[in-house]
Amino acid sequence: MKAGGTITVGNMTWTVKPDAYFAGLGKVKELIADGTLAAPAVPYVTNQLTIMVQKGNPKNIASLTDLAQPALRLAMPNPAFEGVARQINASLIKAGGDALAKAVYDDKVRAGTTKLTHIHHRQTALFLMRDRADAGVVWKSEALFQEQAGHAIGHVDIPNAQNTTAIYAGAEVKGAAHPTAARTWLAFISSPAAFDIFKRYGFGKFEPGKDDAISH
Repeated sequence: MKAGGTITVGNMTWTVKPDAYFAGLGKVKELIADGTLAAPAVPYVTNQLTIMVQKGNPKNIASLTDLAQPALRLAMPNPAFEGVARQINASLIKAGGDALAKAVYDDKVRAGTTKLTHIHHRQTALFLMRDRADAGVVWKSEALFQEQAGHAIGHVDIPNAQNTTAIYAGAEVKGAAHPTAARTWLAFISSPAAFDIFKRYGFGKFEPGKDDAISH
């Protein structure tokens, strides 16, 4: 958006100016504040974390604290470029203090038993299916999608007291070429009909005043 919609991948460059933008609520508010997006921010669903495991949970993982086991192989989102790593770190601290966060994201990385993603935490499922990892923390929607696709994936729920919630939101791009289309899509994505689709994949309904969440 800062480049006027121009994207370059390798030796190919094209321009597609966006009409609407979607991300975590915090980022959407930040871009409204700097003038990139037009108010209001439109929150539409929430998401929580889960522990993705191989189908059948052969390592009998029951909680976040189990992830500190020295021999347990983890595939985790890379803090260098994955915003979800902040929410994961917060949940690890809730479950086991700084020591647990350090074990997962420091000690085990150095030992080679935590592998960090190179592209996106969707790689976690591939690591598990190829038996290169035993577990990894991801958004619940990612795990349910893999399960519904019939892949050899399962998940272990994280208690609410240890979990971290994200709020997803959108907004119209300031100066959008198709503002009516942007507003129509924003109205749909926050509608009951859209939520009926989202809830199939584990997303929660955004409830103003109730969701004390950390957006990504």
